[in-house]
Amino acid sequence: MRKLPILILICLLLWQCPALATAATVKSAFSHHLSDVQVKDKGTVVRLLRDDNKGARHQKFLLKMASGQTILIAHNIDLAPRINSIAKGDTVQFYGEYEWSAKGGIVHWTHHDPGGRHINGWLKHQGRTYQ
Repeated sequence: MRKLPILILICLLLWQCPALATAATVKSAFSHHLSDVQVKDKGTVVRLLRDDNKGARHQKFLLKMASGQTILIAHNIDLAPRINSIAKGDTVQFYGEYEWSAKGGIVHWTHHDPGGRHINGWLKHQGRTYQ
């Protein structure tokens, strides 16, 4: 029997059972060019961006991770509360779906899924959970 490289095996397991990905970090997803992976991590707000009001509305901001990498958070504010008190320098914890990009990646699905077809995500800021 031919052995699969460990990275391919991990990817297949995550595809078969997304709940296994709950411990993945942005750093590991970015370094392995993975997308559609549930990640849980935290970072410091380095830039607040304008809300995206086209289609489903999203609050957007950039986080700098402990690794030095930056990521974009795209938080659906039609399905979850907006973080009105967020400011540059704040720490935000998150759990959502990571999409790889050369700029560091995007985390979305940081909210509940009203249809029950996707893993529920969240953001935590100053002791409050937004989902």
